[in-house]
Amino acid sequence: MNLYLSLIRTGVPALVGWLVALAASHGLGLDAQALSGVLTPVAAFCYYAVFRLAEQYVSPKFGWLLGCARPPQYQYALAA
Repeated sequence: MNLYLSLIRTGVPALVGWLVALAASHGLGLDAQALSGVLTPVAAFCYYAVFRLAEQYVSPKFGWLLGCARPPQYQYALAA
């Protein structure tokens, strides 16, 4: 289940970043390929950061804007 949650919570910000880049390329009249190559990852990172911080410090309900209201839980194995 953690794999599924992590994929959803990565895919939703990537999709939002792509949509922001697409909208900006139409509105700003810039080269769509160059703008998309830079703006998509920046917008996706900003989107994820804002809503992950809001989820952590304001309300867990903000997690729905990342695709699922529950962050994945990872089990860390320590090497002996």
